[in-house]
Amino acid sequence: MHQPNQHMQDLCKNHMHSYVLLEISDGSVIDGIITDVDDTHVHVAVPYDLGTENDERFTPYGYGFPQGPRPPYGYGPYPYPYPGPGRFRRLVLPLAALTALSVLPWY
Repeated sequence: MHQPNQHMQDLCKNHMHSYVLLEISDGSVIDGIITDVDDTHVHVAVPYDLGTENDERFTPYGYGFPQGPRPPYGYGPYPYPYPGPGRFRRLVLPLAALTALSVLPWY
């Protein structure tokens, strides 16, 4: 049986682990890397914008650390070695909301 979102699901599966631009039915666009696709959703790794000063995760002591000096590795609430919160956040979108997919270059 043909699913209503089969074309978009196939398109997302064909571009797994690719950097893409997804257009949503409300007109917004999201860029990220497709990490998983199931029957109803697409999972996208969306990059954080690390260069903005308005980002509450960016501190004068480095990305992801609370105010104050960095804790030594292996001590405090951070496991050794502390990798930070990552450069990407996970976003799960319904396939029914996607209207277009474009492959973007990595550079």
